[in-house]
Amino acid sequence: MKVQVLDEAEQDLVDGFRFYESQQEGLGDYFLNSLFSDIDSLQLYAGIHSRRFGYHCLFSKRFPFAIYYLVEEGVARVRAILDCRQDPAWIRERLT
Repeated sequence: MKVQVLDEAEQDLVDGFRFYESQQEGLGDYFLNSLFSDIDSLQLYAGIHSRRFGYHCLFSKRFPFAIYYLVEEGVARVRAILDCRQDPAWIRERLT
């Protein structure tokens, strides 16, 4: 399956990178590598994840982040990559 990361999800990755890089040099790169590995797994497993707020939700294996996506016409479109420590009401608002 083809995977497309939408602009708003790319910005989420940039924000996460900046946060983790400010915590420790090199941690931002590790964050990106980990999240891209999770996103790449959608090529095989898109559509099997439970739904939250109307989107499939894949939880990252190494960071407290969730990847929200929809499967449309054979393409997994990643809409958001959000910190799970956020208020669920904020996450719901962000996804609408």
